Amino acid sequence: MLDKSYLLQQTPKWSTNRIGSRHQMPVPVQSWVYEPGSLTQRLRDRYGAAFTVTLVFQHWRRPFHCEQELLHLGCSHQALIREVILSANEKPLLLARTVIPRATLKGTQRILSRLGNRPLGEVIFSYPKLQRMEMDYSQIKPLCWTNDVVRRMDIREPVWGRRTIYRIKESEMLVNEFFLPELINDFHE
Repeated sequence: MLDKSYLLQQTPKWSTNRIGSRHQMPVPVQSWVYEPGSLTQRLRDRYGAAFTVTLVFQHWRRPFHCEQELLHLGCSHQALIREVILSANEKPLLLARTVIPRATLKGTQRILSRLGNRPLGEVIFSYPKLQRMEMDYSQIKPLCWTNDVVRRMDIREPVWGRRTIYRIKESEMLVNEFFLPELINDFHE
């Protein structure tokens, strides 16, 4: 599985977002999972120039099986997998994994394959026809993360996350965002 992800050694167990789902999570977590706007903008508003994005993995790979199903990709189709760490003052706050099918990277959307350390949210929230199609949430157990991530992020407890399908025009992509305790605690204080 490591050839599919720097962050995850296995796919998390996701729950479908339904009415009442938010009551299963702590209030500070709800604020992030149900954030209606750009997480990038929210982090920039809070941390300003101290906010950074570090690209840790970007390769054409077959997505995890559940990601293929969500994006209606055949089992042999590859997608661009992009994983980043969003930090402030060099403290990791959020991990993100984006799965972008080849068909999504056409026309003006080709820029999505060349973001480097630029935040994805900065680009996709500028598209006038951006739509959120569906969202799931999870508590990701430490055994789902790769050993490098567990050590580097000092993950000892489950981490809350969400995955969202975004549609730009007729093209879709899947964005997974994982909220590290440092982020939840910083905003909760």
